Amino acid sequence: MTAAVGTGAIDTDVHCAPSSLAELEPFLDEYWREYLVDGGQSLSPSQGGAYPPLAPLSATPAARAAGLLPANDVEQLRSAVLNPQALKAAVLNCTTSFHCNRNPYYEAALTRAVNDWLVENWLSRDERLRASLVVPTLDAAAAVAEIERLGSHPQIVQVLLPVRTDTPWGNIRHRALLRAAAERDLVVGLHAWGRIGHAPTPSGLTRTYLEDYLANSQILVQAQVTSLITQGAFAELPTLRVTLLECGFSWLPALLWRFDKDWKGVWREVPWLSGKPSEVARRHLRLTTAPAQLPQDPLQVRQALDLLDAGTMLMHASDHPHDHGPGGERLLAALTDAERAHVLTGNAEGWYSFGA
Repeated sequence: MTAAVGTGAIDTDVHCAPSSLAELEPFLDEYWREYLVDGGQSLSPSQGGAYPPLAPLSATPAARAAGLLPANDVEQLRSAVLNPQALKAAVLNCTTSFHCNRNPYYEAALTRAVNDWLVENWLSRDERLRASLVVPTLDAAAAVAEIERLGSHPQIVQVLLPVRTDTPWGNIRHRALLRAAAERDLVVGLHAWGRIGHAPTPSGLTRTYLEDYLANSQILVQAQVTSLITQGAFAELPTLRVTLLECGFSWLPALLWRFDKDWKGVWREVPWLSGKPSEVARRHLRLTTAPAQLPQDPLQVRQALDLLDAGTMLMHASDHPHDHGPGGERLLAALTDAERAHVLTGNAEGWYSFGA
């Protein structure tokens, strides 16, 4: 355990990952350990193609030089992120299970192992750390059981789900999972990427990494937001909070303008939606600052942030070790002192109930 928590920013998206499945073996029962060996299972070095190791955006130069793609132990994270940035807290997001195979029993075992690895090897070793619980996406009952098993851990603040799914998260089939999170005061984090077999666009699979990357962080997340609002998830679960992680944010105002306009004409299809979709989004959604897709002109940056109400809607994220360029610096420079304090610390403190 470290010394007292510091007074710096709260980083809401820091990646960690086991270096190999061998790190997870102590947290698997004998059957699954044999399954890994007999089946020749291994972790994808690029997380299913999400982060090609040599792509510039997959790691900052410093992280790449240190071999942090991403960090796989607490000491690495302390020296690279926690101590240099004097962070008050950091939320760990491990996406290792996002692209695993289609065996629901293996996925459930893998997510349990990842969570136990997070608790024992990370959370117990630094009080500044918080973590997102990973859950299976192929078995809703198993996902609820995992939330019930570990959701009350004081350093677990979020349930991590991929934006790339076969059925949007607002669909009624996922309601039990969302309810389990809301009842335990856990945020639901929708993070870019997911199972690679799912088409990331309405017109099918992509042909280039650029298409795939843009679809994951722009197109898919908009579909998830639309689903959660129109299919009544927030109406049925009024305490449900959702964070959009590594999905950008500059697209949100345009989506909500169109959403409000079309809702006026077809509101009878969604009788549970008693107010404007934009109002629902502002109550139930928050977004992380990385990646920040913003213009270079400071005036235009300020205008974009005003359209979003950035001081309320955004939470600081480094997305370590990934490299999204200077957009985050332009964002912070355009904020007022009060807005910057909210984005760097205050918004996350309230959203994740850090002070409770």
